[in-house]
Amino acid sequence: MTKHIFVTGGVVSSLGKGITAASIAMLLRQRGYSVSMQKMDPYINVDPGTMSPFQHGEVYVTEDGAETDLDLGHYERFGGVTCTKASNFTTGRIYSNVIKREREGGYLGKTVQVIPHITNEIKCAISMLSGADVDITITEIGGTAGDIESLPFLEAIRQYRQEIGRDNALFIHLTLVPYIKAAGEMKTKPSQQSVAILRGIGITPDILICRCEQSMDDEHLEKLSLFCNVEKEHVIAEQDVKNSIYEVPVELAKQNLDKYILEHFKLPVNILDMSEWNGMLENAITPRNGTVKIGVIGKYISLRDAYKSIYEALSHAGIANSVKVSVKMIESESIEEKSEAAFLSDVDAILVPGGFGSRGVQGKIKAIKYARENKIPFFGICLGMQCAVIEFARNVCGMNGAHSAEFSTTTEYPVIDLMEDQKLVTAKGGTMRLGSYPCILGEDTFSRKAYDAQEISERHRHRYELNTKFLNTLANNGLVIAGTSPDKKLVEIVELRDHPWFVACQYHPEFKSTPLKAHPLFKDFITAAMKKRDEKQ
Repeated sequence: MTKHIFVTGGVVSSLGKGITAASIAMLLRQRGYSVSMQKMDPYINVDPGTMSPFQHGEVYVTEDGAETDLDLGHYERFGGVTCTKASNFTTGRIYSNVIKREREGGYLGKTVQVIPHITNEIKCAISMLSGADVDITITEIGGTAGDIESLPFLEAIRQYRQEIGRDNALFIHLTLVPYIKAAGEMKTKPSQQSVAILRGIGITPDILICRCEQSMDDEHLEKLSLFCNVEKEHVIAEQDVKNSIYEVPVELAKQNLDKYILEHFKLPVNILDMSEWNGMLENAITPRNGTVKIGVIGKYISLRDAYKSIYEALSHAGIANSVKVSVKMIESESIEEKSEAAFLSDVDAILVPGGFGSRGVQGKIKAIKYARENKIPFFGICLGMQCAVIEFARNVCGMNGAHSAEFSTTTEYPVIDLMEDQKLVTAKGGTMRLGSYPCILGEDTFSRKAYDAQEISERHRHRYELNTKFLNTLANNGLVIAGTSPDKKLVEIVELRDHPWFVACQYHPEFKSTPLKAHPLFKDFITAAMKKRDEKQ
């Protein structure tokens, strides 16, 4: 039988349940167990695809085309887990399934209620990741204990454990133990109250993980053990790490968290091999090749989570090159108002990520023009690629007013246009070109050299594409079509040959980068940035 770990949170949100759960997955995998992961989100949206990045952070896209919570990025980066549509369920998705079944007559004669119908649907979702090929499933419950939205999920996991037996399920509760600076002491009371809320609905944590800024004394561990009814050795201190979030699994392993989990499940405690992970950490913490500065020109810079996977992929590329990556975050709208040089003269490379809507687009275009003319390594992703095409059309091909049909309905040169199969789509949620698609790389291109392969597969999230009506004009003026769909109908990558490194792709490579295996394009991009840095010195 597949074993189940349920991770809940208390006191406050944003404690890092996703990173903690992913770290547990990584440790269990390193001990030889197969692991699957999923996130239950209490919000009523069916998925985060229609939510503003300012509200939710980035939307993470899985191989099979699900728009999901950004925690799934942690699952894949830390845990080495491949996430799917079954890896993220929201209140909206659960209720939609139940209401659809009710309308089809699935509950004829019955009153549809939260218990048992909604909780049964949640339990069905949890079971989707079980199977003969999965030893352990980790399910993270979003929100905090006491939230009204989380109650059906908490009740469902209480029932689930009762049904499969205590030896086959484990509750882990993550809380905050704050340090009160004025008093000079840590307070365990918020964690006690949080556990009391869980116990009030029938859930007693088996393991308590405590986020803290300062190290916890023995008296704190004993107090939490006593009042939360958790064995003292199962109270784990998760102190803020000093250098890298990738230290978290190492710190948890030092406290035998994974060992306690396997002992609870009565599974063999195999040898833990952390040699590869520790080697990666050494490169991350003490890089040999100095620092490079990357300018990231975005629309949602004020919220770091809006570009979470971008920043992580840059970090991975730095690790692969044994160099520290310093990110200069630049709001694209600010470039519209001032000279590009005022923001970009001190960077070694420029990255323009994705986004939606016309706000800030002109700033992105100005930054790309600066990178092209000043021979600064440039990487464009999704909207960043589209802006690169617009800039090239306007300033190299002489197509004055060239634009994307997304932003202008009157432009004479819609070099970016709505994809053909999107023109009849009216619904917004889950209707873009989503998930993994193949791409054929051209000979003698930056991309082909980076990937060292002819055919690749990458994840997409967009409605607009390069308009092939203008392809010949763009190509005749020097735009290199470096990657296309196998049928050549869609342009996936454009490059400039007379440039140190200029690559723009329609897909999102950041979603496939991990600390142990940096994405080829990000790795090559940072290599180019290092060369640019050395030229300036």
